[in-house]
Amino acid sequence: METSRKRNAVRVAAISLVATVAVALGIFGTSIAQTTPGATPPAQQSEPQAVPVTVAPAKRQDVPVFAEGIGTVQAFQSVLIQARVSGWLNSVAFKEGQEVKPGELLAEIDPRPYAAALAQAQAKLASDQATLANDEVNLKRDSTLAQRNFQTQQQVDNDAAAVRVMQAAVQGDDANIQTAVLNLSFCRISSPIQGVVGLYLVDPGNLIQAGTGQGIVSITQIQPISVAFTLPQEDMPQIQAAQAAGNPLVVAYSQDDKTRLGDGKLIATNNSIASTTGTITLKATFPNADRHLWPGQFVNAHLQLAVDHNVVTVPIAAVQHGPDGLYVFAIDQTSTAQVRPVTVGYQDNTMAVVTKGLNGDEQVVVTGQSRLQNGTKVTTQPVKTDS
Repeated sequence: METSRKRNAVRVAAISLVATVAVALGIFGTSIAQTTPGATPPAQQSEPQAVPVTVAPAKRQDVPVFAEGIGTVQAFQSVLIQARVSGWLNSVAFKEGQEVKPGELLAEIDPRPYAAALAQAQAKLASDQATLANDEVNLKRDSTLAQRNFQTQQQVDNDAAAVRVMQAAVQGDDANIQTAVLNLSFCRISSPIQGVVGLYLVDPGNLIQAGTGQGIVSITQIQPISVAFTLPQEDMPQIQAAQAAGNPLVVAYSQDDKTRLGDGKLIATNNSIASTTGTITLKATFPNADRHLWPGQFVNAHLQLAVDHNVVTVPIAAVQHGPDGLYVFAIDQTSTAQVRPVTVGYQDNTMAVVTKGLNGDEQVVVTGQSRLQNGTKVTTQPVKTDS
């Protein structure tokens, strides 16, 4: 038994020695790890990274206020060329799509029947003039004889009546000649306006009938040109105020509202509001020097109603919609994003007028808002502008 106790004591001592050595080695190893160059220090809590955003300045400027409506381009004048006399269409003197001037020859109808009618009328005039001259001689002779009682008064009266009849006939012949000359001139068809001709409505060699509504070609004047457009009746007071100050500016844009097609002036407002739509039709005139406007084209018309002076503006992309209304992210001097509730007045496709919430000297975020909240640190770069 005593031998067993000694063995247990030796075993416990050995275990204690091993534990002591292990602890010592652990402490020593830790000390070496902490003092060895290049060793990894304990993890420390890192600060959140700044969010990259694009910014643009809020600035004060004068802003024209526009009302927008859909419009249709209309020819300033449009003419359907028709024949005024019947006959065979001999020739056309224009090409489709050609620009013509007033008085320029367009087509010619066979003139021979009308030239013959003119010659016949002239011959009839000559015959009646000869008869009238003979009747006047008879009247003069019989009047002289009647004074000497060699002719009856009845014959003198008959001679006078014959003279008056032939005088009327000569006047009728003159009118017939004028009609024949006019009909002959109608065989040459000229342009009454300056404009662009359309496509052929009838080809040479066809028989043209006057008075049937049959057209030869149409001509539309495109310089200047008109645009008819509609606006809501609620804009009527502002429209009237703008007209009282002169002819307001109207800008025509393409259907996608991106391409500026021309600048014109408002010239007329319709005399009634459409009760079915609650809109008023207006008409503007454009010089159309570059011919970007064409009859029948759909455009977006922007009517300038007023000018807001010295107002705060921001890019439309800076304005965000939240549960409590509109807001923007403004960046302070410490590169921190701040939520600014704003009130927006007039706005268009690129810009918004801020009537409340900004002073006009801030930098506002235009891209990257989805990663921001109030107090977020940011890194900024200016927004790119079209050169």
